[in-house]
Amino acid sequence: MKAPITDVKILVVDDDEAHRYMLRAMLAEWGWHSAEAADGAQAVAAVEEQPFDAVLMDVRMARMDGMEALRRIQAHNPAIPVIIMTAYSSVDSAVEAMKAGARDYLTKPLDFERLRLTMAKALDHRQVEESRRSRRDGDPIGHLDQAGIIGNSPAMRELLEMIAYVAPTEATVLISGESGTGKELVATALHRNSVRKDGPLVKVNCAALVESLLESELFGHEKGAFTGADRRREGKFIQAAGGTLFLDEISETSPAMQAKLLRVLQEHEIQRVGGQETLRVDTRVLAASNRVLEEAVQEGKFREDLYYRLNVVTLLVPPLRERSEDIPLLAAHFVEKFAARNRRRVEGITPRAMDLLLKHPWPGNVRELENAIERGVILMRGDYLDEQSMPLSLRRAGIEAEEDASSVAEADALPSSLEEAEKQVIRKTLEETGGNRSESARRLQITRKTLLSKINKYGLD
Repeated sequence: MKAPITDVKILVVDDDEAHRYMLRAMLAEWGWHSAEAADGAQAVAAVEEQPFDAVLMDVRMARMDGMEALRRIQAHNPAIPVIIMTAYSSVDSAVEAMKAGARDYLTKPLDFERLRLTMAKALDHRQVEESRRSRRDGDPIGHLDQAGIIGNSPAMRELLEMIAYVAPTEATVLISGESGTGKELVATALHRNSVRKDGPLVKVNCAALVESLLESELFGHEKGAFTGADRRREGKFIQAAGGTLFLDEISETSPAMQAKLLRVLQEHEIQRVGGQETLRVDTRVLAASNRVLEEAVQEGKFREDLYYRLNVVTLLVPPLRERSEDIPLLAAHFVEKFAARNRRRVEGITPRAMDLLLKHPWPGNVRELENAIERGVILMRGDYLDEQSMPLSLRRAGIEAEEDASSVAEADALPSSLEEAEKQVIRKTLEETGGNRSESARRLQITRKTLLSKINKYGLD
């Protein structure tokens, strides 16, 4: 059924005439009026001349691209919602556009149902105004529900900022990072800050189920579909309707399952196992992997087309070793958490214990740190979490590091012989004088001839 005709007017901006015509026809089918612009310059001029309720604009155009046009439109009238269209290969441009004030973006080839929903949401002026107000406040992280994500390092602030920009969109997000970095928390934050936050967040660990069970878990099954299927069961895609489905460890799915997931992302349709009925699904998909999916694609272990469908936006969760400045914050949080859980009184962490935490490489990332703090709180003897409460692996590594540092310091401080000491003094003096031998001899209080002899002796020439 057509939407009722309204006074809504949308500006379609694209240098592909056939694509503009198709979009105008589609918008008219939904009951919306539209006007055309062949490039960014025409779009800016049109917006300055007459009012529009929304702008649907391509990024890549020969004469003033979409990014420049977006900035000028925002400068003229920041209340106009701008929807950016981009190819998969230009996702970085889309993210940049979101930071510059775009309301949302769509990837080509366009999914027309998603286009319709995106435009409808952009035309909800109350939602647009709320989004604009949040951006005008300056710090997108300030209004973010961080869902337990802790960190103030540059890497974590960049991640949180990306979550703030991406969460309100309908974009499929791939969350990448090593095991234990907190990918599930990122998925939770994306959901809680989305327009779907009142809907369910359903999580599935794809690595925990064999293929046949995973298919039933995701798509549901009909009664009698297999042994033990004594009744119809709805799958996670239906359970997450109106909300978000988080597919953890998606890299562990089989090629057959990858093909089925690709169809869902393309068509927004599923079939229950053993059933013939096609069901429409309204579910945002977030996926996570501790493997680099691009490498898996190159190795032939993951479908390239599914990778591009998932990789609309990638959020990389940094390993703990690359944000060591967050360790004190995380440690304090875990101390408070486990002290309360175990009814322990903990005044703090001793400097030596904190030194161990800061120097450890944390191959297990935040999860390993959490386990170490939990163990420490349970085994501590006094009021402070000290190094004796830390796991043996941390204490051994700390002792070895101290011994190595001590050995190096001693070796640097004490030359092996008087001749070695003399050699070091001459080398240092030559470096300080820029190789000026006369000046070096004067500082060393020896003749220039003696200096040349010693330079030759010690191979310093």
